[in-house]
Amino acid sequence: MVGRQGCDERGQATVELAVVLPIAIIVAVIVVNALAFLGNCATFDRVARQAVCAWGAAPAAGQDGREVASAVKDELERAVGAQNVVVSVGVEDAEFGLVRFTARMEYSPTLFGLGLRREIFGIALPPMTREVSMVVDAYKPGVLF
Repeated sequence: MVGRQGCDERGQATVELAVVLPIAIIVAVIVVNALAFLGNCATFDRVARQAVCAWGAAPAAGQDGREVASAVKDELERAVGAQNVVVSVGVEDAEFGLVRFTARMEYSPTLFGLGLRREIFGIALPPMTREVSMVVDAYKPGVLF
């Protein structure tokens, strides 16, 4: 088809698609990863607080902070359940006999389920992180004050 001024307009849609399609794919990858990260954050926050309240505030007899942290970590890994998410839980003594549990989630973006490189053009791409910290009074079973 010839335009008004004698220009050939055939192939214009193909060129526009070739320009717009990579940008649309990049935007889609960003949106999918952002929504997946936010969904994982919501689950992580809820389960981390519930698990620390359940196991940290009332550990089993003879159970120390590291064993409780391991149980919390296992529960978080089951709840989040994604291959591109790494969960860690730390425990430390706080003031006045309290115990601080810190749960950390690292989310690595994916390309619709496929792994992405950790470095592009020499620029490192760190994972997105989320951290939840709670201080509890660990009940000591059998101990009277």
